[in-house]
Amino acid sequence: MSTNAPEANEGPALMAAAAAETARVVTGATKTALDQTTPCADWDLRTLLNHTILWTSYSAERRAHGESVAEDLMSKDFTAEPGYAQDYEAQIDKAVQAWSDPQAWEGDRNVMGSAVPAADIAAMLIMEMVLHGWDIAEATGQDYRCDGALAQAVLETVQAQGEVFRQYQGFAAAVPVPDGVTAFDRALALSGRDPQ
Repeated sequence: MSTNAPEANEGPALMAAAAAETARVVTGATKTALDQTTPCADWDLRTLLNHTILWTSYSAERRAHGESVAEDLMSKDFTAEPGYAQDYEAQIDKAVQAWSDPQAWEGDRNVMGSAVPAADIAAMLIMEMVLHGWDIAEATGQDYRCDGALAQAVLETVQAQGEVFRQYQGFAAAVPVPDGVTAFDRALALSGRDPQ
């Protein structure tokens, strides 16, 4: 299951950029009602934020060490805590720090009983940060910035993993876009999101 994952020498910088932008929009989301609809079918803003916080910060940090996230966090409502956006920023920084170790990108990790290259896991975490960051931005009237190498890396991961994510209802059907759109808009469209 290769995602054309970024190499350990460029991956940490891509993850740091994705994490910083997603933390920014999570902070901006604190001004919006948590029952707000989102681009994610059947998910209100509270559900989207909780999913994003759990998987892109707590789980991401544990995955860098070859571990799974603590079971008690799986059903936690992070948004019920005052200052949840600041807590998220601190926790996603821990995840970025854990993945800044080149050894985190080496070897395989156990994911649901299968060996998955650590670099592929990191690529999917970066994709999750970016795509759900965009979802949060869309739901809350914010811009989401993703360009250059980060946009290209996300596009390559979406291209490699799109069908698998669709099988598990992680992505909707691809949205058609005109020729000449940015790599980021192509990634959004291939993941079932409408960049327009």
